[in-house]
Amino acid sequence: MRINKYIDHTLLKATATKVDIVKLCDEAKEYNFHAVCVNGSYVELASKELQNTEVKVAAVIGFPLGAMTTEAKIFEAKDCIDKGASEIDMVINIGKLLDGEEDYVEKEIRLIKEAIGKNILKVIFENCYLSKEQIKKVSQLAVNAGADFVKTSTGFGTGGATFEDVVIMNNIVDGKAQIKAAGGIRDIQTALEYIKMGVTRLGTSSGVSLINEGVSDQNQY
Repeated sequence: MRINKYIDHTLLKATATKVDIVKLCDEAKEYNFHAVCVNGSYVELASKELQNTEVKVAAVIGFPLGAMTTEAKIFEAKDCIDKGASEIDMVINIGKLLDGEEDYVEKEIRLIKEAIGKNILKVIFENCYLSKEQIKKVSQLAVNAGADFVKTSTGFGTGGATFEDVVIMNNIVDGKAQIKAAGGIRDIQTALEYIKMGVTRLGTSSGVSLINEGVSDQNQY
């Protein structure tokens, strides 16, 4: 298994500097990760650093709270695509979902997907704030709206990915969208378990250590 191709190598901290982003991209090239995941202001830099490589650039929008207007999220998504991103990780409006405004949430996802066209859209739920029924509901909304991926978490909430939540999401999307697990994935056993469950992308800032841990485990046998 080429676990490196499951990894979105991620750096979203407020303190990330240009040097940090260049290092992130260098690591992504060295380990041939699927993508780097960065904030919008670093999309142009990451795109330049990853030119002529297989590594994609993913940008977060409406991050990490999801509470911006739909219009602001659409502008942000299009701007990131224009600057070189080919994947967008958007945060839903969590408060609107909690208020039962399901049409708002579905429409926002659909409009962002339409705005970025053939580019990949991953929809972040932030499951730590949702009930199991709400996770089921928003999984269906994302599928209805044409999302390419459903995603567990930002990594900035009160909790990250869980096996239980991935099972719920998987049962609802039923192959109509892929699943990205993110938040708290720091060891190879956890990563492999998610992949075994059907997750096709892992969002983690621990990509390098995961790969090295996997190599170390293999060398023991």
